[in-house]
Amino acid sequence: MAELNAQEKISLITQGLQEVLKENIIADVLIKENRPLKIYWGTAPTGRPHCGYFVPMVKIAHFLQAGCEVKVLLADIHAFLDNMKAPLDLVAHRAKYYELIIKAVLRAIGVSIDKLTFVKGSDYQLSPQYTMDLFRLSSLVSEHDARKAGAEVVKQVQSPLLSGLIYPLMQALDEEHLGVDAQFGGVDQRKIFTLAAENLTKVGFKQRAHLMNPMVPGLAGGKMSASDPNSKIDLLDGPEIVKTKVKKALCNPGVVEGNGVLSFVEYVLLPISALAGEQTFHVPRPEKYGGPVDFKDIEELKKAYAAGELSPPDLKSGVTAALNKLLAPVQEEFKSSKEFQEIEKLAYPPEVKVKKVKKDGQKGGTQHPNKGSQNKGTKGQDVQEVDPKDDIATSATAMDNLTV
Repeated sequence: MAELNAQEKISLITQGLQEVLKENIIADVLIKENRPLKIYWGTAPTGRPHCGYFVPMVKIAHFLQAGCEVKVLLADIHAFLDNMKAPLDLVAHRAKYYELIIKAVLRAIGVSIDKLTFVKGSDYQLSPQYTMDLFRLSSLVSEHDARKAGAEVVKQVQSPLLSGLIYPLMQALDEEHLGVDAQFGGVDQRKIFTLAAENLTKVGFKQRAHLMNPMVPGLAGGKMSASDPNSKIDLLDGPEIVKTKVKKALCNPGVVEGNGVLSFVEYVLLPISALAGEQTFHVPRPEKYGGPVDFKDIEELKKAYAAGELSPPDLKSGVTAALNKLLAPVQEEFKSSKEFQEIEKLAYPPEVKVKKVKKDGQKGGTQHPNKGSQNKGTKGQDVQEVDPKDDIATSATAMDNLTV
């Protein structure tokens, strides 16, 4: 690929984004300072990564093509702070799993990871300097503003934890401590980006540019979420599972807006095919319905779908074939690596359902909860009570292991 000039780099960096804040910072770095733009993208290792991760991977590919220095932040401490979505004893394993799966996805779409740097939040967020900077920033940001900033990112509950207020402050500080010029994320991060822009200068740090991807609808409509199994396809889902999930996806005939299947073609399949040199989405349609057809751009596809020239089953058939082709090398890498498989088991162990202890007088219990260390569950199964001191000890041990 020929060397891009500064303007071509800016166009590639901002291509397909929904919004860019402080684009002048990007121009200053590339034109006035004549050096590579430094960008970071952060992800909290909580639920299992799904096919929505192809969306930021496409932009990371663009950043690397534009000569940017890209850091991927595996935000392990953030994962714990977000309403404890990831228990501390699992965070380190999940961070490693995220690193392995993200590298596999990038390789699957033909992106060289030689100029990509992976950093764990706990590698620097536990340092005295970072802690002091967090104290300084927290003395300037109100509870209202911190809660507002994290409203679309941090899990919202009736009785929010203090950790949810720390989360956006740390995300802002990461821009300084990672030494970058810009932060990249989804448009749902906008309020955190705004908090960073408004407050980092108050503690003596410079402003950064902020690059925002649009939010891609899930297969069931709404935001694609790792916590909603109906809205997403896991990166390790086999061909038949992919086929079943796509088949069940919300995809009303002729409806373009909010159509998660069409959005997946727009933000994942077409851009990835463009990375390979030719932007094309192939639909293997039977001859009796018009035969196979190729679409070169999303507007052409949307027009055909809205007009009824392409049916939902045929659209889903094309998406299923293309997605399984993308996932194949990722899954092959997983199957050929014992380390990868072991980390996956440690990161996401089978869920153990614990029976609730029955109160005295209710059926199923033979002892008062305060008598003895075990009680009988509803089906006569022993249920081990947990000493609060043990829970504290477990958390302390997990925190010690966080940086391992």
